[in-house]
Amino acid sequence: MEIKAADVAKLRKMTGAGMMDCKKALTEAEGNFERAQEIIREKGKLIASKRADRDASEGVVVAKNVGAKAYMLCLACETDFVAKNEAFVATANEILDIAVKNDAADLDSLMALKVGDHTVSEFVTDKSGQTGEKVEIAYYARIEAAFISTYVHFNNKLGTLIGFNAEVSEEVGKNVAMQAATMAPIAISKDDCPAEVIEKERQIGREQARLDGKPEAMLDKIAEGKLNKFFAENTLLGQALIDDNKITVDAYIKKANPNATVVAYKRFSLND
Repeated sequence: MEIKAADVAKLRKMTGAGMMDCKKALTEAEGNFERAQEIIREKGKLIASKRADRDASEGVVVAKNVGAKAYMLCLACETDFVAKNEAFVATANEILDIAVKNDAADLDSLMALKVGDHTVSEFVTDKSGQTGEKVEIAYYARIEAAFISTYVHFNNKLGTLIGFNAEVSEEVGKNVAMQAATMAPIAISKDDCPAEVIEKERQIGREQARLDGKPEAMLDKIAEGKLNKFFAENTLLGQALIDDNKITVDAYIKKANPNATVVAYKRFSLND
């Protein structure tokens, strides 16, 4: 049967698939739009299955701050060419809007949400069919705090969410968010640093002191000193401020608001 260009364009608008894919689907479905959509969706599942072991190392990070909550996700793909495509970026923002609208608590909750007649998980699979690449949500996070700053680097491959317990200026919030993006702290402070990381650093400190020939009785004290240095270099509040290494991030925040501190922190980078 003859497939009209207008019908191909209509299906393309409905599915986002390529023109040739839409024409082939309509031909196979004998002009039935519902069946044609199923064919395109099945193709997406097939491509996703075939490319499951591929490395989706490119993509786009998007974030949004809505009142006392902020959301960030990374939609990943295989090539930078696809990642920079306007339609792909629009898809990432569309999924983020779904997360915001439904206040998705975590990635599993987001993937189960409905987009029309299908879940976000199925929606992402469809994008594999449209791009011909592996597409996945590589990261999703949500925070809640009295005051929030979000930052996405200009290359759209790195982002941070910072939650404060009290209001600070937009400049202070942005600087702290950029600090976290650049320095990649593993925790907000030593108080929320993972116990296994602390113990590992203690062991490393003891072993280094032992190899340096220090007395056995001094190893624990030396290890604690090295651990404090580790906290200063690897926790957000303990780090020296990038723009003024004479003060810590904690002191910088307190200078702006003595009652303020960071209570929530999320960071994601495609390059890590």
